[in-house]
Amino acid sequence: MVARKAGRSTSEWAKRPSGRLVLPAVIALLLLGVAGTAGAYLVPQALQAAPSPSATPSFLDGTAAVPPASFPGLSTESAPGGPTGLPGFTTGPAQPVQNGARPADALAGWAQQIGTKVGIPVVAVQAYGYAELVLTRTMPSCHLSWTTIAAIASVESAHGSANGAVLGVDGSVSPPIYGLPLDGKGGRQLIADTDQGTLDGDTTFDRAVGPLQFIPATWNQYKVDADNNGVADPNDIDDASLTAATYLCQGGRDMSKAESWWAAILSYNAVQPYAQKVYEAANDYGRRSRG
Repeated sequence: MVARKAGRSTSEWAKRPSGRLVLPAVIALLLLGVAGTAGAYLVPQALQAAPSPSATPSFLDGTAAVPPASFPGLSTESAPGGPTGLPGFTTGPAQPVQNGARPADALAGWAQQIGTKVGIPVVAVQAYGYAELVLTRTMPSCHLSWTTIAAIASVESAHGSANGAVLGVDGSVSPPIYGLPLDGKGGRQLIADTDQGTLDGDTTFDRAVGPLQFIPATWNQYKVDADNNGVADPNDIDDASLTAATYLCQGGRDMSKAESWWAAILSYNAVQPYAQKVYEAANDYGRRSRG
């Protein structure tokens, strides 16, 4: 877990949990269409709201190649790097194969290829890619990439393996991942218990929970049941990834713009070295996934 640092008020802290790809809408629509035909609609009912209008992203400024029209395997060139840029682009989820009750299983083929290239468990890659696809449909102006979610999960929990946890084939981590108590010690923020220990098992202080390390107040505000099993669980990487994506895209953010991308990551954890680690991981995943 990345320990929360002091620097903002407790109320502000409670609102934050604890790369980049413009995925053409045609991929998401095609994926959703295939799944719908198979009788397994991919987007959770909780997120079937109509997308809000937005302006055309202007971050690219002609520096990236237009993705080829052929399907599958759409990709783009790398975005500008450096501390004021964005993580590189990557090939987006494609070729859905509906082979399980878990909606993210539709991305098994793509996730197997990407996971091998970038060294991330396939189950986790499925969760990250699925979150991107859902946000492409429900919040298209955000332009969030799976690589950003993957980078946060890498820094926060090594993709659900922190503290000896194991990521299961259904996306759940066992045993549950709990961060250190937010007791004001060791540079951590002081946050008294807000959930009676329901999520974090601590009735004195709050703790960050799960592979994406949400504090209870933030989880309860943004939680999503991504795998449609009737429970939004911060220790399920599907639910945690889609909840993180929803959180990052709040307030009409456009993650194709450098300032919005950095603002989103710093809202997740307002520590510059943390944000830099996320940037470097996302950029690395973007480069390696195209290799």
